[in-house]
Amino acid sequence: MSEHLEFPHILKALRDHRCIGRNGGRRHFRGRLAAALFSSGEDGLGGHGFRASRVVSAGDLQLLILLLLEEGPRHGYEIIKALEQHTSGFYAPSPGVIYPALTYLEEIGHASVSAEGSKKLYSLTAAGRDYLAEHRVHADTMMAQLAKIGARIAKAKRFFRSGDELPAEDEGDVTRHDADPSSSMKAARRHLRAVLHDADDASPEEQRRIIDILVKAAKDIRGQ
Repeated sequence: MSEHLEFPHILKALRDHRCIGRNGGRRHFRGRLAAALFSSGEDGLGGHGFRASRVVSAGDLQLLILLLLEEGPRHGYEIIKALEQHTSGFYAPSPGVIYPALTYLEEIGHASVSAEGSKKLYSLTAAGRDYLAEHRVHADTMMAQLAKIGARIAKAKRFFRSGDELPAEDEGDVTRHDADPSSSMKAARRHLRAVLHDADDASPEEQRRIIDILVKAAKDIRGQ
């Protein structure tokens, strides 16, 4: 069982919020993170296309299952849904991953199975409870990390899909005096939201500078 979780391509995108643009200037991390969020390749997280083995090892997944079974008996698909819900859709292992893990837990005596109609209902055994107690800190840490990363990725996805990103053609509309005022105003709002989003992780000094600019701009708009 691994000592800690590692999500190199995800964490790099989330932590490194800026990279160098074509002209040497800073640009937002959208391009880099979008590739991780929406691509379906080896490093992508496009929907359910990514492999669970890239996120959680087999041993760690078994421990997460025990953590969920501690809350009560569950069917296999309920475990999948619980993990998906807990991680804001980030981690939803496939049936081809979950059911072999459940079978293994049953074989080693950490889980028991009973028939419920045509479905199998899995429960935590005393041995499974003891094993979970031995690895409680690791199990709780894994679940918390997955939830945190899932929440951050969900927030990033909402931002990408919210229309806040400023299209290239909008940049000219912000400053063109011959452009339609209504279009320019909408473009300016999008531009401002994108710039403020970039500033979320700025230094305290930079944030204070931005605040001063916004306060002055608000006063200028009001004619004060």
